[in-house]
Amino acid sequence: MAVDRTRLPALGVTPPLQFPEIRRHTLSNGLRVWTVEHHAVPLVSFLALLPVGASADPSGRPGLAAIASDMLDEGCGELDAMELHDTLGRIGGHLDSEIGSDATILTLSSLARFADRACALLADMLTRPRFEARDFQRVRELRLNRLIQLRDLAPALADRAFTRLLYRDHPYGHMPLGTEESLQSMTLGEVTAFHHSMFAPSRMTIVAAGDATHDALVASVQAAFEGWSTTSALPDLPDPVLWPLPPSPEERIAIVHRPAAAQSELRIGHIGVPRRTPDYHVLLVLNIILGGQFVSRINMNLREDKGYTYGARTSFDFRRGAGPFVLSASVQSEVTTESVSEALNELRAIRGDRPVTSAELQTGRAALTRGYPRNFETAEQISRGAAQLALYDLPDDYFSTFVPKVLAIDEAAVTRAAEQYIDPARFVTVIVGDREKIAPGVSRLNMGTPAELTSI
Repeated sequence: MAVDRTRLPALGVTPPLQFPEIRRHTLSNGLRVWTVEHHAVPLVSFLALLPVGASADPSGRPGLAAIASDMLDEGCGELDAMELHDTLGRIGGHLDSEIGSDATILTLSSLARFADRACALLADMLTRPRFEARDFQRVRELRLNRLIQLRDLAPALADRAFTRLLYRDHPYGHMPLGTEESLQSMTLGEVTAFHHSMFAPSRMTIVAAGDATHDALVASVQAAFEGWSTTSALPDLPDPVLWPLPPSPEERIAIVHRPAAAQSELRIGHIGVPRRTPDYHVLLVLNIILGGQFVSRINMNLREDKGYTYGARTSFDFRRGAGPFVLSASVQSEVTTESVSEALNELRAIRGDRPVTSAELQTGRAALTRGYPRNFETAEQISRGAAQLALYDLPDDYFSTFVPKVLAIDEAAVTRAAEQYIDPARFVTVIVGDREKIAPGVSRLNMGTPAELTSI
């Protein structure tokens, strides 16, 4: 049969995704164990999820949770840092640690035949970190140097300024890395105390996924973690959903001065909604159309039509509590005012003046659904998916129902979500750039006198 190579093949029906079965167990010490079989390749992944992130930093100590997490692989049990990483290499191990606003995650993947050893190493890192003074000094110095480097990075300055202006003293009001002042005065004793008060089996979920049976995965975790216990009372963990949100800032616009900057870094937005919002799927579609892909409205306007930027995007940062909605772009200094004006016009227009079209909806839904199964190709991806279910208390069929729910969204639902969740009256605009170049034009935006932020 002849093939017409001048036309793209027609898209077929989106195939259903069936997320693998999750089995749950609880050890005698309260540790939750979730197991998932995945036999594609001889690898296993052990993911430790602790619902304690940067938002748990004590007052005056931003960065404490992050440095405590960073110290976990600086030696544990009988192994110093070099011996630990040498041991990981011998079992084909790959270690990854990350900390966000709501959680600390440690993931260790290895060859399946070394599953027991890998899980034992993960347990030692979580339960028996060495926390030696020389390692702490080195890690702290690396973080301080990183903060110094960030002073010269406009995107980092914009993120920090936007976060501080939006959230103030709220637990979400600082970045996980912390501040120079906090790190310089931080002590190893504080790190140790934070670990003792926050890391506990009753708070931890271990997601074990890979080329092994459910029983074998549980046995590996049980052998490694059964002896973990806590002897002191633990402080209660607050529910981020219940945290009172700060009022909208009085400053509608703020400038961070960077002399002679050729570009201006923009952040425009306001506090959004928690991950558990019932409109989560609708907001994903709204965002992909507005600024979540290359052909989004924001990017096509500022980049393709006006030529102001190499790229502009929007995002809802979904957290356990209300995370931010933000538009981000780096634009030429001389068109800073015009870029802000165009961005604000697009944010307002999608709420009803220029509602979502059928073509935009079709493209946006396809962007979210057509490649969705590739998010679950490896054991590590599957374990991270299961960790989302645990962190946000989502149902087991969440991933299997994602595509049908997205495809069921229509134009009216997206317009309604834009009207409800994008509020121009609450927008805060942060500009990182050369004040002398941009200040004269900012007055034309009718957003009041810009506040100048000096200490970020």
